Amino acid sequence: MFRYRWSFLLAIALLASLDARPILADEPVTEAKVEDAKPAALTGQKEVELLQLFADTLDQVERNYVQPIDRRELMEAAIRGMLTKLDAHSSYIPPAELDRFKSSVENEFGGIGVTVTLETGQLTVVSPILGSPAYRVGIRGGDALAEIDGQSTTGWTIDEAVRRVKGRAGTNVKITVKHAADGKVETLEVPRELVRVDSILGDRRNADDTWNFFLDEQRKIGYVRITNFSRHTTDELRTAVGELTRGGMTGLIVDLRFNPGGLLTTAIEVSDLFVADGRIVSTAGRSGPQRVWDAQKDGTFEGFPIAVLINRTSASASEILAACLQDHDVATIIGERTWGKGSVQNVIELEEGKSALKLTTAGYVRPSGKNIHRREGAADTDEWGVRPDAGFELKLTADENEAYLTDRRQRDAIVAHAADSPPPAGERSNSDGGLRKYDKQLQMAYDHLLQKLAAPKPPVEMADAQ
Repeated sequence: MFRYRWSFLLAIALLASLDARPILADEPVTEAKVEDAKPAALTGQKEVELLQLFADTLDQVERNYVQPIDRRELMEAAIRGMLTKLDAHSSYIPPAELDRFKSSVENEFGGIGVTVTLETGQLTVVSPILGSPAYRVGIRGGDALAEIDGQSTTGWTIDEAVRRVKGRAGTNVKITVKHAADGKVETLEVPRELVRVDSILGDRRNADDTWNFFLDEQRKIGYVRITNFSRHTTDELRTAVGELTRGGMTGLIVDLRFNPGGLLTTAIEVSDLFVADGRIVSTAGRSGPQRVWDAQKDGTFEGFPIAVLINRTSASASEILAACLQDHDVATIIGERTWGKGSVQNVIELEEGKSALKLTTAGYVRPSGKNIHRREGAADTDEWGVRPDAGFELKLTADENEAYLTDRRQRDAIVAHAADSPPPAGERSNSDGGLRKYDKQLQMAYDHLLQKLAAPKPPVEMADAQ
């Protein structure tokens, strides 16, 4: 009798736990919306019976399984099992992973500001983040991390190193570094701070390690690379394009390749920077009315041709921006077809903020009304993703992609160099200061902008006299 009473109480507790609040959400989910979305067949007694079934199963496993299992592990496994019936983008975020998830959304974390890798068993700095504590104390790309807080890093994994280096802002960590430039070994006391990772990058760096957003300073062709759509992306991009505009920019390349997406609100804001009026995107879900976002004239950058680079890993918010600029004929889309993720996820707070549920709540539609989302089983001939404009499809082979990414990583890294000279620029395809030997897609975008700038403007059509 006690077992059934316990199971019933657990079922009631599960019903009570349906209260959840959204966090970090672009489309807030209120309690009313959640209740409205409940299937009619799962209300009242039927819902209690199903929850009773779950509670009884949990009780049997806890009491009778051959080995003891932690109840939380069982509950989290049950949640994950339930979510496997949904799409691939809905997931449960446990307490141990929530801080990392929030950092990825905000593009901020507490640490010293370095990315590391393992090279022949040695923890090695890929690059410090410009302006971070690691950068300020002189850590550069290629430096080896020999010790952290007096402990040798030999045999450590990258995750272990990250765990030891990250920490509460305001605390310090001691790192013994062997510098790649001169082989000097020194122990540095590095403060931990809230470090922001830039999402707007250029093609090459200036002598002070900041980004130069001109691809070709002679012809005034600008270049901005959007790595993701985070909280600060719009402000970063507005600053970069404003700087280019004041420098006399004649054309702009926006690089969305390898951009997995990000926040819906940011994708809308970025689109609004380049579109003066009309629809940006619309969304529709099961628990609410269709929502639409339209462009506003104020703050729009206009008066220059734009080329947008995409590839098969451009997804979600990247596709919102590319589709919007394509449908409004604001930019020429170059590269290869995008991933095809046309769904919106809300992050809903669970356990009073200790864990969270990332749930697909809506799908979005491009201004033309065409579909973006690639549904399971979709054929290449179906309508999904964003395709390059006619005549501008250019696929890179696996070897070409690898060569490009290797060259890109080398040039992104901040390495030791003379104070009055820029970092190594990598392989160029010509001597005009901007183009890449390994990037045929960028070359196509550059050539296209030059052709557009050289082409005579079409004559104004006059009405026939009557």
